[in-house]
Amino acid sequence: MEIILSLDEISKSYGPIKALKEVSMQIPRGSVFGILGPNGSGKTTLMSIVLDVLKANSGTYSWFGKGNHPTERKKIGSLLETPNFYHYLSAVDNLNITSAISGRGNPEDINRVLEVVKLTERKNSRFSAYSLGMKQRLAIAAALLGNPQVLLLDEPTNGLDPVGIMEIRDLIKSLAQKGITIIIASHLLDEVEKICTHVAILKKGNLLTSGHVDEVLANEDIVELAAADMEQLKKCIAEMGGYSSIKEEHQRLQVHYPLGTANMEAINSHCFRNGITLQLLFNKKKSLESKFFELTND
Repeated sequence: MEIILSLDEISKSYGPIKALKEVSMQIPRGSVFGILGPNGSGKTTLMSIVLDVLKANSGTYSWFGKGNHPTERKKIGSLLETPNFYHYLSAVDNLNITSAISGRGNPEDINRVLEVVKLTERKNSRFSAYSLGMKQRLAIAAALLGNPQVLLLDEPTNGLDPVGIMEIRDLIKSLAQKGITIIIASHLLDEVEKICTHVAILKKGNLLTSGHVDEVLANEDIVELAAADMEQLKKCIAEMGGYSSIKEEHQRLQVHYPLGTANMEAINSHCFRNGITLQLLFNKKKSLESKFFELTND
C-alpha cells in the first residue's frame, strides 16, 4: 500500500490554545480519507499545514514519500475556503484567471474540468447566476486544474441544500473512481460515512482514531433479529448466551457480541431448533455517528 501523505507528531498552537497535539497518521493512495471532528477540533489547521499555508510548531509531514517540496505540491489540488471568484465573469473566464495565477492548466484543461463537474452547458454563464452547489462544483473544477493526483476539500458540502450535497457527493465518488486520492475535512458524519474509505477522528487537537472505516467502526459485532413472537425470540437468544448486551427496539432485537464472535449460522440454527422462524437476521455495522459520539463524548 503506497502512502500519499504521512504525518509524524504534528503540533500547532495559537498562543495558549493547542490546536493540534502530536498528530500522526498515514493516508494511502486511492483512498477517500475523511478527517472528522467538531468545530474547533483542528481539521482546518491540519489541512492548512499540509498545504504549507500554516507552519507547524513541531513534527513533520511528507507527500509521496519525498518530503514537502514545491514539485510535489503541484500534484495537489485544494479547496480550503469559500470559492473566491469574480461574480460578473463566466466560469470559463474565472478558470482562466485561476489558471494564470496558479500556473496550472490550459484552455483544453479548463474544458476538461468543466466537463468533469458537469458545468459545460453553463460555462459561459456569470458566476452570480450559479446556485450554491454549482459554485462549489466550479471551485472543485479550479482545484482539478493541472490534473492533480490528490484533492483536499475542507467542508465541501457546507451550506448546501440536499440537492447540492448529493451533487458534491456524486462528484467526489466519480473522482475517486478515476484514481484521485481525496482528503475531506468535515463535521457531517452521514456524508463522510457514505463516501469515505478511511477516517480519522479529531477532538480538541487530539487524534482519537484513524484507519479504514470498517476497522474504526468494528469493535463489536451487532446482530439484529426479528420474529413474529419477539418475547420468545428474546428468551431463545438469552438461552444461547455469548453476547455482551441485548435490547429490543422498533420490533427488532439488537444483540451485541464481542468482535468476531457472532456466528450467524449458529444463531439461525438455534432459533429454528426452538421453533422460531426468523424474519430478520443481519450483522449490523455500527454507524459512524454512534462511533463519533462514543469517542468524543459529545
